[in-house]
Amino acid sequence: MNLVELENVSRVFGEVKALDGLSFSVQEGEIFGLVGPDGSGKTTCLRILCGLLPPTGGRAMVLDHDVASDPESVKAEIGYMAQPAGLYEDLTVAENIELYAELYQVPRPRYRERMARLLAFSGLAPFTGRLFRNLSGGMKQKVGLTCALIHTPRLLFLDEPTNGVDPVSRRDFWKILYELRRERVTIIVSSTYLDEADRCHRIALFDRGRARLVMEPLAMRSLLKGRLYRLTVTDRRAALKVLRKTAGVHSPAVFGPDLHFSLSEGTDPETVARALREAGIEAGSPVPAQAHLEDVYLSLMEEASAER
Repeated sequence: MNLVELENVSRVFGEVKALDGLSFSVQEGEIFGLVGPDGSGKTTCLRILCGLLPPTGGRAMVLDHDVASDPESVKAEIGYMAQPAGLYEDLTVAENIELYAELYQVPRPRYRERMARLLAFSGLAPFTGRLFRNLSGGMKQKVGLTCALIHTPRLLFLDEPTNGVDPVSRRDFWKILYELRRERVTIIVSSTYLDEADRCHRIALFDRGRARLVMEPLAMRSLLKGRLYRLTVTDRRAALKVLRKTAGVHSPAVFGPDLHFSLSEGTDPETVARALREAGIEAGSPVPAQAHLEDVYLSLMEEASAER
């Protein structure tokens, strides 16, 4: 069962086309990722789905309601966490959560039970009396998530919830999301981190207001054209310039201490090493590499740029 369906959705701000024929669907029980760089349309998409922003064209259905014509119909059944979590700095953790409970008109007995449950699995129970402004970045995000969940939504929208959060807090945040899925909450989360895409059941790769691909992360790796290699060099910046001009080399990029690139069929990996050495760059021999989603994304963007 699809809880979300977008069909050819567009959104224009003056002369800027934020969304351009966006189409995808989200199934009940999924963790669905909107992945792409800043400015690719992820936040605009989420705001339309939450009924906060009308689309310029197309059709956006959420929980069988058209959010363009009747945005209020879905707000009692969804939760939305913006980036950053826009809570009140001068209120405590408990006061912020209680405010959201009152806004959603959660009955007092249910609110107490729900708050105790959320505080327990988010680890916020010892901090309920602390002012929001005195929390760490990761804890602020957990409070924002708790506020979005206090009324038990069927569908949760998260806009870059781990942006600027330390690695340990990011891990803890995703543990909470998996717990929510066990409670049958469907989650749509946007992120600029491609490593987080592996945590989703399916992802939509965003580029200039469009979803270039919508599929499972593992299946997406198989789409990488050519053979992928990694190479250790002494000067990565200079080596990138050489690889971008070398025939048969595609999507060269820095990956930690190495370079990743793919080769067209028939291109000998050793010709790449020779080209670098001839340019005065010390390089080892290319070795086969396992594809990362970043490799796939860079390859897709290269193709899109060539089409444009």
